[in-house]
Amino acid sequence: MTEPPAGAARLILYVGKGGVGKTTLAAATAVRAAELGYRTLVVSTDLAHSLGDVLGTDLQSEPRELAPHLRAQEVNVLDEVRRSWGKVQARVSEFLRQEGMPEIQADELAILPGMEEVAALIQIERQGRTGEYDCVIVDAAPTGETIRLLSLPESFQWYATRVVEWRGRLKRLAGPLISQMLPDLSIVDVMTQLATRVKRLRSALVDATRSSYRIVLTPDRTVLREAQRAETYLNLFEYPVDALFVNRILSDSERRDPYLEALVGRQRRVLDDIRRTFPSLPRFEVPYTADEPVGLEALSALGRATFGERDPVKVLHVGPTQTIQRNEDGYLLTIPMPNVEVRKLELTKRGDELYVDLGNFRREVTLPLALSALEPGVARIQNGVLEVPFITHEAAKRAHGEPVGSAQGERSK
Repeated sequence: MTEPPAGAARLILYVGKGGVGKTTLAAATAVRAAELGYRTLVVSTDLAHSLGDVLGTDLQSEPRELAPHLRAQEVNVLDEVRRSWGKVQARVSEFLRQEGMPEIQADELAILPGMEEVAALIQIERQGRTGEYDCVIVDAAPTGETIRLLSLPESFQWYATRVVEWRGRLKRLAGPLISQMLPDLSIVDVMTQLATRVKRLRSALVDATRSSYRIVLTPDRTVLREAQRAETYLNLFEYPVDALFVNRILSDSERRDPYLEALVGRQRRVLDDIRRTFPSLPRFEVPYTADEPVGLEALSALGRATFGERDPVKVLHVGPTQTIQRNEDGYLLTIPMPNVEVRKLELTKRGDELYVDLGNFRREVTLPLALSALEPGVARIQNGVLEVPFITHEAAKRAHGEPVGSAQGERSK
């Protein structure tokens, strides 16, 4: 397995729908890592901050030692915003008030979109470079918020560039006014510093030798759909997914209870779909326990049961589960499908969902917005990889008279 760069801690982020058990699995992973001798920090970025409840202790905005090699922290995003952006916010807010904007609106508009999440991630990445820790395990916010959070490094760099350009134009037009407003502080300098930190953060988050994203779900149909969406967007932003954790799996009951049997049967059907949907990812199936795993002892038992002999800090999978590349006619979607025999290949697109049928095998793919507006072209499988072009209507008309959405079996280049 690959190793993180020397001196930099491994970053492991648990993501998934709210209520699926991300916090518990992140805490259990941290306890197990500490038992194996890794200097471990487990951090929560979820505003609900239930990490302390799961660990059975009160946590603060500074790391607290809970056991040998184990510390825990709940990031105070407001403190981080004040530390990273407070002076600039005050100056921008003052400028907006001078322009006639009400005070409360000026204060709100002076905060960059997503600055809270960016500040939290910057702090976590910074702690990972101190040399104090071998791994930092992150209990992330629910899927939608996490996807927005992970897309922010790109958005922030774009925003920072626009602000710097805006500042330059204003300075040329009204240099003395700007100088009087900001005698002790250059917005350009601060924005440049923040953009540099965010760029470093982005580099760490996409580095597969350092960062891993682990999707947590339960064997429920709606949760599976959200996990598919998470996989799509993590791959879209090149964030390396290295494992899947299916939590709260019911075991067969010796009692012939019709209700429990129905629940177990439903879970089995969804589990079959999960295995087909994520064929290339290592999968950890976590049983539903009668007692809620709270406290270090219970989390230790859960960590041992979940990982067995595997090291939870190691990179568990290398390589994207799907990729999207731009080409002259649109985009090319590629999905690894090893060991799949091609007899008949068919595609069906409904809104932002793509259904891939290979004989008796079906794979559902949630499409990002850039692809959902296009049409699938002629698909093929090469060397165990499914390739699906997404093309504009104009490009489809030019494609040798083949009907849009048609598909074909394996062919060589």
